[in-house]
Amino acid sequence: MAAADLAADARILWRLLCGQPKSGSHAERLQAFYAPQADRYDVFRERLLHGRQELIERLGLQPGARVVELGCGTGSSLLRIGARAGQFASFDMVDLCPALLDVARQRAAGHERIRVIEADATSWQPDQPVDFVFMSYALTMIPDWSRVIANAQAMLAPGGRIGVVDFHLPAAGGRLSNAFWRKWFGHDGVHLSGEHLAMLRGMFAEQFSAELRAPVPYLPGVQAPYYLFVGERGDLAGEGSQFQTTLPEWLKKAG
Repeated sequence: MAAADLAADARILWRLLCGQPKSGSHAERLQAFYAPQADRYDVFRERLLHGRQELIERLGLQPGARVVELGCGTGSSLLRIGARAGQFASFDMVDLCPALLDVARQRAAGHERIRVIEADATSWQPDQPVDFVFMSYALTMIPDWSRVIANAQAMLAPGGRIGVVDFHLPAAGGRLSNAFWRKWFGHDGVHLSGEHLAMLRGMFAEQFSAELRAPVPYLPGVQAPYYLFVGERGDLAGEGSQFQTTLPEWLKKAG
């Protein structure tokens, strides 16, 4: 790796060591943490955030589809989707961090059907039901993550698909291992949970899921746990479907 790249990585690592600010709103904390990293954000995290290309492929995005990405960050998903993004009927990319959205807008420039939107993923809704919603390493960045999943369910048309890839705490991870990852990620405002998959499986018909591990930059031999999930929203007006759990019902079951 070139000296300039090492120096840039060192600046990112310093920000990670400093951690996310503890005061201010969620949006203010994100902006303070990510603004100094925005220009190097994708290069560094490409080696940390695994499974994003696989998620795109497993979703089966189709021409003419209405697509939403919640927690789009810098809009790097456009690089993975490629020319297909210009074939969607609409593509709304939503995030709460202005510094990262500035990069996303540059990437989306010239695409009339792509909108980059500064909004809260727990409450923002598209103009009409959509065919696909996906999230890449976004749920763990949002304290009220369960409402993001419920909001995604609400915006999907019956038969629409949701896709999620993110870090998590695996049930088979062990108490000490999971405690380490919770503490390590939590320092930077990444809140790991073992409940993501349970909620996703309770609210959607599972099409695919996997629990995996991937290497962490500059930590030889260390592998962080993450998961992939693709599910489908059933026809909630139909009878007999087991995938009809709403947020309050899921929280009651989890409690």
